[in-house]
Order: sequence, then C-alpha cells, then structure tokens
Amino acid sequence: MPPKKPLASKEQHLFRELLSLYEARQLKKGLKTADQILKKAPDSGETMCMKGLILTHMGRREEGIDLVKKGIRLDLTSHICWHVFGLIQKAEKNYEEALKSYTQALRFDKENISLLQDAATLQTHLRNYEALQDTRELILKLRPNHRRHWILLALAYHLNGNPSDARKVLESYQKMLKARDIPDYDVEHSNVLLYQVRVIEDCGDFASALALLDGSAKSRGIVDRTAIMEYRARLLTKQGDTAEAEQAWRLLIEKNSDCLHYFRELFRIKNLPLDAVSGENREQAVALLLELSSQYPRSSVPARLLLDVSEGPEFEERVRVYVLDRLRRGIPSLFVDLKSLYANPSKPHVIENVTTQFRTEVESSLRSSSSPEGGESPTTLVWTLYFLAQHYSFLRRYEEAIETIDFAIEDTPTLPELYACKARILKRAGDLVGAVREIEEARCLDGQDRFLNTKSAKYHLRAGLREEAISLLGLFTKKDAASPSADLEDMQSTLYLLEDASCLYRLSQLGPSLKRYLVVQSIYDDMSSDQYDFHSYSTVRQRFTLEAYTSLLKWEDGLRAQPPFVDTALGIARILIAVHDDPALATSSTPSKRSDADKKAEKKAKKAALKVLDEVKKGTQNSSSNEDKGLEPPTAKDDDPTGVKALTASDGLEQAWKYIKPLVSEPLSLNRTDVLACAYDLSIRRRKYVLAAKSLLSAHQNDPENPETHLRVVDFKLKVSSLSPPPSETIQSLVNQTLLKVLPDEIALETLNSQYLQRHSDDPRAILAVADASTRIGTPLQEVEDTVFGILNPNVKNDVKSSLAACEFLNRIKSPRKDEFRSECDKHFPLSTMFKTAEELAGYKSQNGSAGGNEDEKEVVNA
Repeated sequence: MPPKKPLASKEQHLFRELLSLYEARQLKKGLKTADQILKKAPDSGETMCMKGLILTHMGRREEGIDLVKKGIRLDLTSHICWHVFGLIQKAEKNYEEALKSYTQALRFDKENISLLQDAATLQTHLRNYEALQDTRELILKLRPNHRRHWILLALAYHLNGNPSDARKVLESYQKMLKARDIPDYDVEHSNVLLYQVRVIEDCGDFASALALLDGSAKSRGIVDRTAIMEYRARLLTKQGDTAEAEQAWRLLIEKNSDCLHYFRELFRIKNLPLDAVSGENREQAVALLLELSSQYPRSSVPARLLLDVSEGPEFEERVRVYVLDRLRRGIPSLFVDLKSLYANPSKPHVIENVTTQFRTEVESSLRSSSSPEGGESPTTLVWTLYFLAQHYSFLRRYEEAIETIDFAIEDTPTLPELYACKARILKRAGDLVGAVREIEEARCLDGQDRFLNTKSAKYHLRAGLREEAISLLGLFTKKDAASPSADLEDMQSTLYLLEDASCLYRLSQLGPSLKRYLVVQSIYDDMSSDQYDFHSYSTVRQRFTLEAYTSLLKWEDGLRAQPPFVDTALGIARILIAVHDDPALATSSTPSKRSDADKKAEKKAKKAALKVLDEVKKGTQNSSSNEDKGLEPPTAKDDDPTGVKALTASDGLEQAWKYIKPLVSEPLSLNRTDVLACAYDLSIRRRKYVLAAKSLLSAHQNDPENPETHLRVVDFKLKVSSLSPPPSETIQSLVNQTLLKVLPDEIALETLNSQYLQRHSDDPRAILAVADASTRIGTPLQEVEDTVFGILNPNVKNDVKSSLAACEFLNRIKSPRKDEFRSECDKHFPLSTMFKTAEELAGYKSQNGSAGGNEDEKEVVNA
C-alpha cells in the first residue's frame, strides 16, 4: 500500500479545527471546514470520513455512510477512519463489526485511551471477557493514576473467571489510596469494599472476606448496614461456623421478620431444609417455627411455613387458625397464599372441611344475631364464599364453584372481585363467552381500574373478540396514538402482543399473528441492546454499583430464557412449520379486507410520520442549530404490515431456527421438552439429521415418557429409515446410535405405541400422541378414531384443552367422525361453549353477549 500523502500545514490546522467543531457539535461549521479541506486535498480519507460522520448526524445518513466507506478505502491505515466507521456500526447495533473496526483502529494507534475505552465497552457487551482483560490491563498501564481503571481491571478479571487476580488488583488499589482521599461515608468507596468482599468470597477465602467486612464495618468504610449483615451471615454460613451464622440470620430476621429468604437460610443452617422436611426432622422444624412465631407474632412468615411442615391433626388445627383469621380480616389473596399446599393430596380436603364448617358457622351466626356486634361480620361470609369458589375451581369442580360464587354475588353484588372470580371459573370450564360477560360486569363496577380493564381485554382476546378488546384497551391508551394497538406496541406490552398473536392464530390469521410475534422478538432485541449504556453508567456515574451491575449482566445472559421470549419463539416456529407443511395456509390465513378502524389508524399514523419528518427537515435546514441528531438509523418503514412476506419467505424454516437455536444452544440450553420437540421438528424438515438426533436425545433424557417425546421417537424412526438419498456414513452412524438410545432393540413401532398407551391410559395428551403416531405408522383410520375416542373414557383425566386438540387432530386427518366427537365433548363438558356448532354458539352469544366499551366510558376514564 503506498504511503498516504500528508496534509499541508494549513489543511492540518483546518482538520484539527474540524475535530474540535465536531466535538462541540457545531455541525454546519464542521461541514464547511471539511469541504474546504477536500477542495485542496480531495483524497484525504480522514477528512472524508469526518464529513460522512457529520452528514450522518445531520440526517443525511446514506450519503454520510457512503463517504465514510470511501474514506476508509482511501486511507486504510488511519485510526480516525476506522474509529468513525466503528461509531456508525455501533449506532446500527452491529456490535461485532463495530468491535472489529475498533480493533483495526487500535492497530494504528495502540495507546488511544478513547479507542481503548470504547473497545472495552464493546467487549463487555459481547461477553468477550478474555479480550476485555487485556484491554483493561493496557488502559491501566497508560493511566495508572486513575482510580476507576484499577477497579475496572479487577471487574474484568472477575468477569473472566479470575477472582484471585481481581483480588490482587483490588488489594493494590486499596494500598494506593490515601486516607485523605476518602471522605466520610463515601458511597463509592463503600461499594468498592463490598465488591472486594464478594471477590474474596468467590476465591473461597471466607475468613479473609469476613475479616475485611468486619474491619470495614468498624471503620465506617462500608455504609450499608443491611448489606453488612447479609454478607456476614452468608460468609459465616459458607465458613461452616454454625453458631455464629445462626445468630447472624436471627439478627436479620429481627430486622425484617417478613423476609422469607432469611427464614430459609436459618433453617438450612440447622440442617432443616424447608423444601424437604421429613418425619425425622419435622418435629424440630415445627418447634423452631413455633418459637419464631411467638417471638414475631406480627409476622405471617413462620405461621405460613408451619402449614408447609405440619401434618395430620396439627395441620388441621393450624390451618384453621390461619385461614379463619384472614377470612375475618378480608384478605382477597388468601387462596393464592395457600395454593402451594394443594401439591400435598391430603391437605386440600382438610382446608375444604375447615372452610365449609366455618361457612356454616358464619351463616348460622348471621341468622341468629340481631346486630353486627353480636356475631360474625357479613363481609366474613363474602370472603369465605370467595375463597371456597376458588378452591372448587382449582379442583375442577366447576358447578360447585359457580354455585358458591353466585351466592356471594347475590349477597354483595357490588364487589368486582366476585365477578372476576366467576369469570375465571367459567374460563377454566371452557365458557369463554360467559367469562367475557362476567369480567365485563366487574369492569363496569369500576371503570377507572386499569387492572380490570386489562383483564377484560384479555378475556375478549381469548374469546376471539379482537375488535372489542382493542376498543377496551383504547380507554387507557394515549389519545394522540395512531391506534390503541400501536400505543401498546410502542409501550412494549408483551402481555398484549402475545395474547393478540394467539388470538390471531386461533382466528387463522397466520400472517398478522406472525407479525405480532416478531414484534415481541424485536422488543427483546431492544432490551439486549439497551444494556450497552449501562456498561459505563453503572461503573462510573452510579458510584461503582458493581454488585448491581454484575447482577444485570447475569440477568441479561438469561434474558432469552424468559417465558415470553420462549413462547414467542415457539409461536413463530409453529406458524412457519405449518406453512411449510401446507403452503396453501399462507394465502388463506390473511385477512381479505381491512376494517375501517385499521384504515383510520393507518391514515393517522402516516400523518404523524409526515409531521415528524417535517420537523426533522426544519431542524436540519436551520443554520443556527447545532443539536446532535444522533447516529441511530431512522425507523425503517414497515413494508409488511400484515406479515405476508414473512409468512411466504422461501427460508421460513431457517428464520424459525434462528429463534429456536438460542434456546437449545449454550449458554441457555433450556431442557424444556416442548422446546426440544420444536427444535427436532425444524431440524428434521431442514434435513439436519444430526441436529434432529441431538434434540430428540436431549428430549428423551429430559422426559422419556412425555407424549411429545414419544411421538418424535416414532417419527424419527420412520423418517431415517426411508431417507433418499441415504446420508453419509458418519451421519448414519450418529442416527443409529441415537435410535439405540431412544428405541429398544428389535421392537416394532406398533408394539412401542401400544405399550406406551398401556402405561399412560389415563393421560389425554398421551392418548392423542398415540393416535398421531398411529397415523404416521399407517394404522387404519377406524383404529385411530377409536383411540381418540378413548379420551372420553371415565378413567381418563380429560380437560377442555386436550379435547380441543383432539378435535383439531380429527379435523386434520379428515375423520368422518369429527362431528360425533365434538358432540360427545359438548356433553362431556356441559359448561363449555367451545364444542358447540356455529349456530348454537351464535344463539348463546345473543343471549349472553357482553357489551364493549363506549364513548361515554372514555370520558369517565379520562376525567
């Protein structure tokens, strides 16, 4: 490469002025200066890059990026060119390429502090901790007198898994400090000391960590007294000093007797884990809880934990005191508090006996008492009925639940919680129309309650009443928003987006449903990108809150393991797999015409966008404006509002795999059978047999008796036995090894299917999986239908959801008995409306339909 020609002295002076003008955000003057330089030196790559950067800030993005790329080609050895290119790539959230540009810039200016700090931030964001460690070492060598560089180097060592080196750096940092440099009660120094204790703890030297903690506490170096107590209790626990650790946890309980974590740690110290109390240590656990309960009578934690560890008559006595006290006080969340007890088969019966007996006593007291002071309060009966209705609903005794809640509503018809409870019962029983009616009754009792409004909209979406749901949500969204849906999307309401996507899917509008799921994915992408600003904010501006910062990094690492993201990825894969298997769905699953509301919303959105564009143009044309418009690219125009392009993309399976892959790969590797089954479905259709085998083997190891696993074992055997062309020897060997692990030797698939049905004859999901597997094996249709009808046998633990899946399956295999099965399900679930014909459902809706929101309500809410 020929050496670049240096600028003349005058142009060098102008270039330094250009840099100063850019730093001061005097963009107009900077642009004129760049043009003045380029007139004399048109091949100056650095000047061209700076001009491109300024144009990008001024809104002329494409022109600016083209100039930057041209400038780099003119001067590949300039750190300024690469730095500018890195800034633009970083603004586009292309962090990996931005880091490459910074690395290139550092090749030509190895000691540029600004470059090194930006590169360190990118390395942290990309979790490239090994390179981060090297970068922080170099920064410290160049600026050893800056305190924060020592701390950030220790953080880099710690993140890279070298707590011993981090400890040495922090100890050197403490020796470097002078007492006069640290003011009294300095929060920054306190945070650093706490972090140093944590690093020493991670080294396994609990005694030294405890000594530093105690010394810093005495000298007032650490100002957070609660943190001192928690650290001390944890360190004593790890050190094995049982007596002192117990005392430390007791002091914490005394400070906050409502913290469940403190109680659990105290019991763990005494070898009495609350999650695994057995007959041997039950008496000790009960005795300790009774002691704590008497010591802290105002705390509900020990009393509640006593219900977990108690059995037999003791449990009945204690649950009576606990439940009756809270029913008299009218605590609506009592059932939620006790719901975990229902995992024990014997306890729900005791709770029911206690509550029904108390109901009888209250009713008798109210009938015999002439004044409220002479007996139980009338509200006690209402909350008792409310609790019993939730109890019956949880046990799937829906008729009793409805009868009980109706009695409560008749007694107190103005309590929204009662109608919401009845709506929940009807929803579980399968009557979505009735659930909408009841939740609307609750909402109308308090039109300004956002929770009830959200619940009502959610129930409307579940019932397929999408327009009514959006109208209800519009009562609380911005007036100037393009539409309620647009405002909720801007607010990143994943609750609404997921419910709307599921509603659209049930309405067979796969394109719009896919679009909603993709919006949720973009929200998680934004959440992942938003952490970039915290890498410098948490470590510098927030006084070195290193504990919170490392917790943030850990939380971000598991961001895509959160249920909304997983549900979204599965929803996208489900839609794209369905379209791959039946391409006709892509054309038949999009709305034929848009509603007037959609057209009005689109017109409003276009008008708002034009207004914003005019404001931007005025800002760029104003010669006196030096405001930084930012490097972020403008919001791209949505050229696929209905999701048709995404639905009909030729690489649909590859796009689906892009969302499922993070869930089955390191570091997440979710061992969820539904995720692994979806990964198998995608891999087998993409002809990635090794990946399919890996997913199937993981699912089998995770839950071999799961219906999803069984179905895919059968499918895998059928698919790999008829491959054409045959795979390579290596792939065939891996496939055979997988089959040996998931399928017994020399067993026919028919026999495997029959044996599985015998083992799970009471599970409707297993029965349906056997029927699906039978179809793939080639079993006659009549036998498959008989298997599906087995779901309705009395010994099967059937539910509405499983029966709906069975109806869908019969429809998919074009069974002539599908209407017969639907009719039998309608008899089997008398409260459900999901198995009625269109005519029956229309008649039911006309009799029990709910009214949506109206304009008068909007005025009330906005007032």
